[in-house]
Amino acid sequence: MSVPYLHLVGARPNFMKVAPVHRALAALGQPQMIVHTGQHYDPNMSDVFFDELGLPRPDVNLEVGSGSHAAQTARIMTGVEGVVLDRRPKALIVYGDVNSTVAGALVCAKLGVPVVHVEAGLRSFDRTMPEEINRIVTDRLADVLYTPSEDGDRHLLAEGVPKEKIVCVGNVMIDTLARLRPAALARWAALAPTLPPRYGLVTLHRPSNVDDPVVLRSLMAALEQIGQALPLLFPMHPRTRARLADLGWREEESAVRILEPQGYLAFLALEEHAVLVLTDSGGVQEETTYLKVPCLTIRENTERPVTVTMGSNVLVGHDRARLVAEALRIAGGSTRPSEVPPLWDGSAGDRIARDLVQRGF
Repeated sequence: MSVPYLHLVGARPNFMKVAPVHRALAALGQPQMIVHTGQHYDPNMSDVFFDELGLPRPDVNLEVGSGSHAAQTARIMTGVEGVVLDRRPKALIVYGDVNSTVAGALVCAKLGVPVVHVEAGLRSFDRTMPEEINRIVTDRLADVLYTPSEDGDRHLLAEGVPKEKIVCVGNVMIDTLARLRPAALARWAALAPTLPPRYGLVTLHRPSNVDDPVVLRSLMAALEQIGQALPLLFPMHPRTRARLADLGWREEESAVRILEPQGYLAFLALEEHAVLVLTDSGGVQEETTYLKVPCLTIRENTERPVTVTMGSNVLVGHDRARLVAEALRIAGGSTRPSEVPPLWDGSAGDRIARDLVQRGF
């Protein structure tokens, strides 16, 4: 059986990106299916996202699990190839920069199936980041490249991508945020009584921050220092908690309050009401820019520079002194003006769907 559009997702951020495109194509009466590679799969962290986003359960779950980049990518390619040969989609739509994205693009490029890349053109110019390699390869293979901001267009044109393949549509992550913001705010009434009146929100997951004991110990020391002035809430992945236990860190003696991993709506409510957010997540940089919540990104670079040049984001790298100084500055009420980038208006998914249908994909 053939389907026109096959959406490939592999990790939680992909769910927020596929939801508006899937919704918009459905409104146009376009048959489609979702393949979840299971690259990052935990029922407690994945199933709730499908429920909250109003997405149907995936038609196929490849359940590839974790592993080295090579092993995981190979398993994804093998699984995706079988689905594509069976379903013969008109086009494969991939999202972001995870291993599932580049694996799907490689398979379909070799099978002659058009590849559509949503969130194309982002560049950190740091090839030590696996995501940067995934972005570059996927963009070279893609037949249509939908960018979230004008810097993405510039990067692709500089790399020789033909102009007719590139469409700046805005940010699909913001589509999901804007649609579900009222539902997230409805959660606040139940959350607020359990939280400090003023707090900072922390999210860290990148191996460069949580897998290096020296870096993690330094970051936690900085968070402890900030937490003396502003209570910090840290929804923490179990893997990070295990890393901290290895360091002898004691939660009961900390100024940082550890929370269980949050669903999308609860996390969005926490984000909206935070005094500041400390993160290493690309998606959180975008969300805080839209919400105009001050954000400190604990990375040396970002593939989303528009969040720095226009938005509420500040790159602090791994400079502990700067991280503490910037956080205390914001906690003391000193913030800078920010703007929402063009086309981050909740309609990117609609623009993508209309363009796909017009192109005949």
